[in-house]
Amino acid sequence: DMKKTILLCGLLATLLQACTYRPIIDSNGRSGTFDNSRAENITNDLILCEKLAKDNTNFFINIGHWVLSPTMDTRYESLMRKCVSQRGHSVLN
Repeated sequence: DMKKTILLCGLLATLLQACTYRPIIDSNGRSGTFDNSRAENITNDLILCEKLAKDNTNFFINIGHWVLSPTMDTRYESLMRKCVSQRGHSVLN
C-alpha cells in the first residue's frame, strides 16, 4: 500500500534526522546553573554530549521515545538538550 510506504519513509526520515540534531545555544546567556559564562566550553560540551547521546540511543529506543513524547522529541534530542543544559548552557530549541 502506497500510503503506508510513504508514512514509513516519513517516520524513518524524521528519526534519522534526529541524529543530526544540534542545539541552538545562547552563548551570552546563562542557564542559572553557573555564576560564570560557560561559552568557552561549548565545542567540548557539544562533542561530549553528542557521544553520550549516541552511546545511549538506538533506532528502537528513538521510535519508542518519539511515539510517547508529547513534544515529539527523539531520545537522542532529549539527551542532547538535557546534557548541554546541565553543563550550564542556555538551549533555545
